[in-house]
Amino acid sequence: MIRFIDIVLSFLGLVVLLPLLVLIYILGLFDTGKPLLFQPRVGKYKKTFILVKFRTMKISTKSLPSHLVGRENVTKFGRLLRKFKLDELPQLWNVIKGDMSIVGPRPIIEQEFKVIENRFKHGVSNVCPGITGLAQIKRIGTESPDYQLELELKMLENFNIKRYFYFIIKTILGKGRGDCIN
Repeated sequence: MIRFIDIVLSFLGLVVLLPLLVLIYILGLFDTGKPLLFQPRVGKYKKTFILVKFRTMKISTKSLPSHLVGRENVTKFGRLLRKFKLDELPQLWNVIKGDMSIVGPRPIIEQEFKVIENRFKHGVSNVCPGITGLAQIKRIGTESPDYQLELELKMLENFNIKRYFYFIIKTILGKGRGDCIN
């Protein structure tokens, strides 16, 4: 049921938000010259997929967790995108492809070996990562891996359709705006 809702909402989101996506893309061309970021992430069952999002950092920035990158690598336009979570919108394509869900644990970059193994050990990697979820709305990332895992386990333990929409609504209303690098 949730997979069906994921597909419908993602498709509708991409269609309705197409003018905004095009505008962000064009502005991104002026900002970095390459507005889209294609980054390997670890998803369900530790399977790697390519996450798509709007680029918020300089092209020369290394692929590291946000908290290790440094504020100086985020562009001015990127700060705006992060503040309103607009950089995440292209991930609706990842949802349609089946790599992600709208709601789920954070997608992890490949270099976070300890986080990946902890998730696998506790069963968090048995579900698709999400664009939003409990850790995301509380602004908790891999800078606090134990707390992130605790929140993700809590979210999955009590997960149902009502909670699914709760996380979506909280995200749309601005809960958890931005991330630790802002």
